[in-house]
Amino acid sequence: MVKLTLVGGPTALVEYAGLRWLTDPALSPPGEYAGELVKTTGPAIVPDALLPVDVVLLSHEHHSDNLDPAGREFLPQAGRVLTTVQGAERLGGNASGLEPWSSLEVERPGGAPVSVTAVPAQHGPDGTDHLTGPVIGFVLRAAGEDKVYVSGDNASLDVVRTIAERVGEIDVAILFAGAVQRAHRFDGAYLTLSSDRAAEATKLLGVRAAFPVHFEGWTHFTQGARELTAAFAGNGVSDRLVLAERGETVSA
Repeated sequence: MVKLTLVGGPTALVEYAGLRWLTDPALSPPGEYAGELVKTTGPAIVPDALLPVDVVLLSHEHHSDNLDPAGREFLPQAGRVLTTVQGAERLGGNASGLEPWSSLEVERPGGAPVSVTAVPAQHGPDGTDHLTGPVIGFVLRAAGEDKVYVSGDNASLDVVRTIAERVGEIDVAILFAGAVQRAHRFDGAYLTLSSDRAAEATKLLGVRAAFPVHFEGWTHFTQGARELTAAFAGNGVSDRLVLAERGETVSA
């Protein structure tokens, strides 16, 4: 079983294989960040209350809606931080960088290690990776446990298909949704999964449960809980949607 507590935006506390994992820490109060991104809600759980955190899964560190100032301050308190190679070089400290399809093991008490594999993520339309910068997702595997996919900021169903082909069926997916659009970039093309694409990704991966994150708390998220609920219903996968309220813990 996987438990997820939605902290806000892309940030969720995930309890898996006896360890506590935190996705992209955006823990600052509301305000404007990087001169253009506007945060409308602070974290539903204060940072100190999230501790202990064994591993931070950071899809990328160069956008404030994935790692804001308070999130950066939090990183040294985690056991380790897994992110892109570029991100680890910039962050230093307890950060380790992973190239797509590379893996490492995270020790856990009373069981075999958890294998963490970095997987590709495409943070915009085709051909824009050199502009959006490196981004990764993660696949977590451990003996006797679910196989878990954390998408990171990925907008491409082709990327999801590739992951499904190489990794096989996934039990649980944590999908960064929100249908992020920026009018002045890429003609408004999606930079993360839209609600329909999140539902389609759920089908492509064959998951029994999909936990959306990254759909509220910032003004550039254009689709929220209502659109996710409608899209999963329209695609016939309502039974796989596990939608948390801010601060709520859900499980599957």
